[in-house]
Parts: sequence; structure tokens; C-alpha cells
Amino acid sequence: MNEFDVLAVGGTVIDGTGGPVRRADVGIRDDRIVFLGRATPHATAREVLDCTGHVVAPGFVDLHSHADYTVCDAPSAETCIRQGVTTIVTGNCGASPFPITPERRHAWHTTLARGNLSTADMPWQDFDGFARAVEEAEPCVNLAALVGHAALRVAAVGTERRPATADETALMRKLLARAAEQGVFGLSTGLIYAPGSFADTDEVVALATEARQAGLLYSTHIRDEGDHLVEAVTEALETARRSGVRLQISHLKALGPANHGKVHEALTLIDSAVAEGVDVACDVYPYAASSTRLTSRLPDWALDGGRDALLARLENPKTREAITSELRAKTGHTFLPESTVIASMPSGRYSSWVGSTVQDIAAATGRDPAEASLDVLRAHKALVWMVNHAMSEADVETVLRHHRSAVASDSWVLDTATDGNPHPRHFGTFARVLSRYTRDGQVLTLEESVRKMSALPAARLGLTDRGVLSEGMVADLAVFDPETVSDTATFDAPLSYAVGTRHVLVNGRPVLRDGVLTKHRPGTVLRKTAVRSLSHHTRRSP
Repeated sequence: MNEFDVLAVGGTVIDGTGGPVRRADVGIRDDRIVFLGRATPHATAREVLDCTGHVVAPGFVDLHSHADYTVCDAPSAETCIRQGVTTIVTGNCGASPFPITPERRHAWHTTLARGNLSTADMPWQDFDGFARAVEEAEPCVNLAALVGHAALRVAAVGTERRPATADETALMRKLLARAAEQGVFGLSTGLIYAPGSFADTDEVVALATEARQAGLLYSTHIRDEGDHLVEAVTEALETARRSGVRLQISHLKALGPANHGKVHEALTLIDSAVAEGVDVACDVYPYAASSTRLTSRLPDWALDGGRDALLARLENPKTREAITSELRAKTGHTFLPESTVIASMPSGRYSSWVGSTVQDIAAATGRDPAEASLDVLRAHKALVWMVNHAMSEADVETVLRHHRSAVASDSWVLDTATDGNPHPRHFGTFARVLSRYTRDGQVLTLEESVRKMSALPAARLGLTDRGVLSEGMVADLAVFDPETVSDTATFDAPLSYAVGTRHVLVNGRPVLRDGVLTKHRPGTVLRKTAVRSLSHHTRRSP
């Protein structure tokens, strides 16, 4: 019992449960923690990791990632590893890279593809095929997937703005059930984005019911995060009540100055639902700015038929003017041109304006901000990403403090050679919580911060062997210096790795040792065991 593959010695253990810190060594054999306590002088190990002066915590679980589109190109996942993240949850906001049916592959590509991916880059059709591609890339991190409602809808309905028929809904349920059988952990929706926004509540409830029957989590980017935030949270909770599904409200926030403070009412609704027996929680990233596609500010009807149809409307003076008029009406509310920064886009006429605001472009070109936005979209094939400084720092802290909120990044796996001016959350989310909101701001205790990054998200996802540092659990570990851990990425200079993490282990193998990446890439695609139920589960809080 004194022989280990890896022995982490001298550290202060924070186990992820929120319990008190304690001095302990961690012994690992194969991929499991087999010892937690004071190692004897006779203990031996193939590899000893000095953790003196450092916190030894469970590897962090990022409950909201979009790295399914980049992890195969950046399998070292250094943005994650240098923050202590060992498991990423993908397929969020309705936009999973599966299922893809052959007859609607082009529709999927022009609606849901990210970056410069072509359909040839994604030859699979289902989760099994996607998982094989990820595992062939040999990532450093573990990946757990959700299946996206938008992907299901494109496969069954297409890109049209209309209700799904009964047969189409049945097909979406069938595709969802198949994904569950193959091991996805949940269903996600992005009800603010087309084509997910084309679905009514009944359609979402039908899919959420299927998810509940398979024992899956339902994670939602709600229908509105601005003027109608409260109504959107109410819809999400009603979906959970009607279906019995476990609910995760993604990156809870309030966009636009007129809506700042509404997170209090949203959290009150969540608390009331929990008191009723609804299993609901939320997550949050530690920044007062969001990031998404510029097309998300356009009216739904403009996106009917997908990106090709939008570009055709932008060429038509009549429809373009109608889109411009509706976008103007949002200016100063949920569309803030002076705070909307162009983050990335394909090469084209406005490429030199990456890092500038829409207001900057409008002033330089003599256009109003709504017109300038459409100019940029038209010139860059509607593939424009933005950083939107429309949130309140007080709201971020309010959500972060809530007992049922987990930390999540809403990020991709990137590297420092990435083009554009992306949101710093890709590089700094977890380190930022440990520094700005824990050590410096004391919004959270260190024990609570670790819980929100490990045990809480693992429990929400249904991971029973990760997220807590105890004997018998998988040896995913993050070892960091609580005095120096920090994010270094900023909005002006976002391509900068976090610092202060000394060692990271994934499935028992060191992927970061003394601050240096190793050659080990032991990550894997995690799969949930499918569970079928014909009756409602008892809804409990985690």
C-alpha cells in the first residue's frame, strides 16, 4: 500500500466539497486516488510531485465550453491545463457538431459550423463518430458532450423558421435518444440563436422529456438575456416543471444598462423553484462582457433559412432596410455600438477593424451603427464574432456568490497564435475566479471557489467519479499556488496564459509538471451510461 505511481506530497488539500482545508499527501495508482493522508517515510513512487505551499484540488470541470470545434486542432488544450481544468463539457447553446444527416450536411455547415471548418473536416454523423475523432487527436483533457437542440432541429426540420411537425419532433426525439445511448451527458438549447429560436416551448418540453427519460441534464442558453430575462428564466423553469428534467441555466447574466440588477429576480425564481422540488442550478463566467456572433442581434426572421438566406436579404435593399430598422430599435438597449468590439471574422474589407467597436467603424465610414453592422456582416459572409461590454460587475458578483452557481468559461480551446481579438475568458476564467474574486476581492472563500469549479459542476453533469478529491476517485488534480495564481489575459491583450498552476494530472498522468507541459496526453471522451425511465424521476437538489 506504500507503493504508488505518483505521490503528490506537502500540499494543502481542498477536496471540492466546500469542507475545510487539510494537510495531506495524495497517492495515485493507475488512474485512481488510492491514498489520502500523511505518507510514511517508507512510501515509494515512480514519480513524486512536490506540492509544498500549494493547494491540491480536484481537476476543474468546465461545465460550459465550445471546444468541440477546436480541441482536435489544439489537443494540448493549454488554455485549460494552465488553469487546472481537466474536463470540458461541450455541445452547449444548442450547437453540437452532431448529429449531421447526409441530406442536410450543407444546412448544418451554413448554420452551425464555427471558424473555417468545412464539412470535409467533420465526416462523422453521430456522437460515436465525433468521439472517435477527438480520441484520435489524443487530447490532454477529458471531454463530456451534450447534444444540441439546434443540431437536432437542422437534422430533422432544416433551417426554416416554423414550428416542427409531429413527425419532425418525433425524429428529433429519436436522434436525441440515440445520442443518449451513445453516451452524451445532456441536451442543450440556444433559444436566443436561430434555428433554436424558431422552436416554441412545447417543442423544447418534448425534447426535455426525452432527456429526462434518459437521465440527462438539460442545459439552456435561455431565450433572452436582456429586456425579457425574467420571462426567459420563467420559460426555462416551466420546461423543467413540465418535463421533470434537471435544469442548468447557462451563463446567467443581464445585458444592457436598463436590465442590470434583474439577476436578483432571476435568482429568486431559481430559489423558489428549488423549494418546490425542481432540480435547477446555473453557471457564470467572471467577466462583465459576453461574446457571441454579431448575427445574434438581428431579428429572427432575417435568419430564416440560414446564413445563405441572410446574405441574400442583405443584398436586397428592401429587406436590408427592414433589418436595419429593427437593429436601430435595439440601439442603446441590448445593442450598444460603443461597447460592441469586433473579435474575429474571415479576411475581407473590414479585417483591419478587429479589436475596434462598431461605433468606431460607423464613425469612420459615415454610417449609423446599425448600417455599419450590416456592412460588416455582408462583407464577411455573416461570420463575425463580437465581445459585448453590456453587463454589470455587480451582477457578476451576485451570481457568482449564489450557492447554486458553478464557474464555467463559455470558451474554446485556443492558443497564443490565434487570430483576432477574442474574449479573455478563453485563457483566464478559472484563474480569474481564484485571484480577482477569491484572493483579492474576497467575494468567495477559496474552499467555495474550488467547489464551484469541481464538485458542483461534476454533480450537475452526473459525474460520480470526478470532481471530489478522495480515495477511489479518478486522479484528475489541479495543484496551484493560491498567492500567485492569476489570469493574465485582458480584453486588449487576450492571448495570454494563466499563471500560478504548478502541476495538473489527468487520469493519473501529469500533463503539467512544475509549470511545464509534459508529453502525456491522457484525456478521453467520457460517456454516460444511458438510463431509461417511463415515469418522472423524483426531483432533488444536488
